[in-house]
Amino acid sequence: MGFWDALLGRSKPVRPDLDQLFALPSAAITLQAAIGFTPTGAGSVCFAAIEGGAFAHVRQEVRALLAADSARGGAPVEFSRDTYGYSWLLSRRPPDDLPALVSDLHAVNTSLQDSGFGPHLLCSLVTFHDAELRPLALVYLYKRGTFYPFAPLPGDKRDNPLELQARAVLKDDLRIEQDLSRWFPLWGAPGL
Repeated sequence: MGFWDALLGRSKPVRPDLDQLFALPSAAITLQAAIGFTPTGAGSVCFAAIEGGAFAHVRQEVRALLAADSARGGAPVEFSRDTYGYSWLLSRRPPDDLPALVSDLHAVNTSLQDSGFGPHLLCSLVTFHDAELRPLALVYLYKRGTFYPFAPLPGDKRDNPLELQARAVLKDDLRIEQDLSRWFPLWGAPGL
């Protein structure tokens, strides 16, 4: 950062620490043992909408990379756009293969970052549920390098007690976002 940037309060964007995603399998064990939530096998990557040939090429590469995995069993990778204009990639794996799902998400993020689209990455999430099928997502914020739990309820409401319980349980496993105002709701996120 230069002198003028420091003087004017500007900062360089933080480079995402994508290796933080590899902490999710051990966090999942803690989550299951402590409060009974297990992986659903779904995970998503969200990024700002990008148009043009360069991104279309990266999208084809990502699809080919994930489709080449014979263990996937032919499950397609799904691309979608939400009502806010953000793009999502949804990957599915068997619920007991969270390490493979995390590897998928890491590969997608790395491909986007290495192709120059790193600043467009917003978040990744992995979904869980309990015996009552209550949903819970662990969301990774790229620009902060932190995780937070998101527990949606019907009617665009949140299960705040569950989110706080998950935060307490996972504080030793994941770098948890301390600023609760950054725990953004992800209504209708693919896979959730």
